[in-house]
Amino acid sequence: MSPFRVCLDARLHDGQHGGVQQVMAGLASALSALEGPEEYHFLITPEAGGWIRPLLGGSCRPLLAPPPRRGRRVRAFVRRARARLGPSWAYVPRSDGTIERAGIDVMHFSVQSAFLTDVPSLYQPHDLQHLHLPDCFRPTELAERTAHYRQFCTAAHTVIALSSWGRRDLLNAYPLPDDRVVVVPNAPPDDAGVRPDDSTLAAVRQRLALPDAFLLCPAATWPHKNHLGLLEALVHLRDREGLRVPLVCCGLPTSHGRLIDARIVDRALTSQVRQLGHVAPDEVRSLYHLARAVVFPSRFEGFGLPVLESLAAGTPLACAAVTSLPSLAGEAALFFDPVDTTAMAAAIARVWLDDGLRATLATRGRSRASAFSWDSTARLLRAHYRRVANRTLSEEDLALLSAPPLL
Repeated sequence: MSPFRVCLDARLHDGQHGGVQQVMAGLASALSALEGPEEYHFLITPEAGGWIRPLLGGSCRPLLAPPPRRGRRVRAFVRRARARLGPSWAYVPRSDGTIERAGIDVMHFSVQSAFLTDVPSLYQPHDLQHLHLPDCFRPTELAERTAHYRQFCTAAHTVIALSSWGRRDLLNAYPLPDDRVVVVPNAPPDDAGVRPDDSTLAAVRQRLALPDAFLLCPAATWPHKNHLGLLEALVHLRDREGLRVPLVCCGLPTSHGRLIDARIVDRALTSQVRQLGHVAPDEVRSLYHLARAVVFPSRFEGFGLPVLESLAAGTPLACAAVTSLPSLAGEAALFFDPVDTTAMAAAIARVWLDDGLRATLATRGRSRASAFSWDSTARLLRAHYRRVANRTLSEEDLALLSAPPLL
């Protein structure tokens, strides 16, 4: 098979993109370990991308986009002004020629942002949350997403969904041929199921001032993650059931976090809820193994990496029954309606108090998570890259492309 070049969009600032950055890190490590004629170029910018360089080995290498030209602030102002006028006026970026000059054969837009190019592309929008929960976005964000996602999906050779639910959502939202939308799932970090040693766990517990037993909510403070609903569930348990469940939250802080902070004070939960903000990946892994259980009350998810991480760690999980989450966790989670505070509270109480249930969920979780790996995801992506580039497919490629999706 003759060599060809694949480019993956990795223009992300370290610590600002949550699960999307985790996905890029997993892909970089897994593709670096593959053997084959492909060259994998990870598109980065001068001001970002240093975090991914140490992960690139084998056939993977960085591809540096040129620094922004003068007038960036002016262009940003014009872009915001056009977005305020609505989707039809939203600015849609085009290639600056970087990938064309590098001789890229296939472009994988592995983050939600993208640009128009004549190079055959795969577009991975992660989710269509803006169509389901428009109230979670500012008007300019909503206008840009509305314009961008439709155009990038239409322009792409192949659109990647993270689950069968996501695939159906894409086909319902956009006039795409059925065979142009494929499912490629994410995976947990390779070390998610490895329990840190006791000294590491004790050090993390002391450094972060964690209670002896706690419920963990690993989610950025975006509105759809539903921290406010979770707080009301804790109040319900405290005031109606006499059950005080300590909660530890970790994740990327956002402007919505101020409202969460105010609600904690208003509901007299300051001694019960601890917010850590963004923590390092090794500390997140320790948190999963230190927690008595995980709660994930999100109102919408394209995939749900924290769900898969908790399953891999064997941490019992109470989870919202929305979008792709039921098919992702299967029988390894206790589900609830995220907009029903009473139902959420009941699920938290069960997973908090029932030792037998927690043991069952832990066993099921490890089994379910074992079906997902970044190596499998990378191999499936490689098969799609070869298909899009019209290259000869190996027997493994054909088997992967014809196999039913994991979820």
